[in-house]
Amino acid sequence: MSCSMKTEHLQSLSLLHWPLSYVAMFWIVQPLLICLLFTPLWPLPTVYFVWLLLDWKTPDKGGRRSDWVRNWNVWTHIRDYFPITILKTKDLSPSENYIMGVHPHGLLTFGAFCNFCTEATGFSKTFPGITPHLATLSWFFKIPIIRDYIMAKGLCSVSQASIDYLLSHGTGNLVGIVVGGVGEALQSVPNTTTLLLKKRKGFVRTALQHGAHLVPTFTFGETEVYDQVLFHEDSRMFKFQSLFRRIFGFYCCIFYGQGFHQDCKGLLPYHKPIITVVGEALPLPQVKNPSPEIVDKYHALYMDALYKLFEQHKVQYGCSNTQKLIFL
Repeated sequence: MSCSMKTEHLQSLSLLHWPLSYVAMFWIVQPLLICLLFTPLWPLPTVYFVWLLLDWKTPDKGGRRSDWVRNWNVWTHIRDYFPITILKTKDLSPSENYIMGVHPHGLLTFGAFCNFCTEATGFSKTFPGITPHLATLSWFFKIPIIRDYIMAKGLCSVSQASIDYLLSHGTGNLVGIVVGGVGEALQSVPNTTTLLLKKRKGFVRTALQHGAHLVPTFTFGETEVYDQVLFHEDSRMFKFQSLFRRIFGFYCCIFYGQGFHQDCKGLLPYHKPIITVVGEALPLPQVKNPSPEIVDKYHALYMDALYKLFEQHKVQYGCSNTQKLIFL
């Protein structure tokens, strides 16, 4: 396939996992389904809305993944564009459950999407017996049609009920949480390795309650594929971004990459490698009601493991020897 065809595929497919596109689809799909109720095709939306009500709690009960969707050939175009790869440092036992910290958030989380929501990089062969679930905003699962699409890729709601369900039904489940969240996305610019983690301890508490192991990961190159326009905290644009986040749950970022021609700017990401390094699992005891001291202890151990993982691989994957991982 030609380079131009690959870039066209990526431009369209990247929108399929960009949060803002889900919001846009909400304002398109929902009115369309309602309008169909007043046409001869009214049985179609009627049946779907009835089924939607019956299926409403599925995102909080493990979702509904589809191996067929996860194995679509189109995902390989995203993988090859950068390219995107996954590196295993240690095996994960199917007899345990895991909470995986995904760092950094980046702008469109290409690494997490390709590695954990598709089979383009061969997750099932790399970690046999492990079922990955990438947690995202619960709001997206309320959008008709979109909810079914993202569940098919293995995404789950980041709600407590959803994560509790996955970690208490069988073993071999891995729940990926982008710990830095939307706040970290706003700081995503090239040549930065700053993570919002010091006060993000809920995932550690949940892991302790279920006795799930913690898995640190770091995706090198995630923040290098786009440039972002940053605004001062006192500016009107920053205040608009904050208001947008309060309404929709994520930031409206202004970013740019390259165009169809390499010398011009556009919305295509830069051709830069993205490598997700999956670290060794950190075993945790099961503590139904962990005290703040216990949570702090294992949170500190997790940050230390993540820091060592970054230090071990940073030079090999594009960072300078003096680059440091900063926790905020």
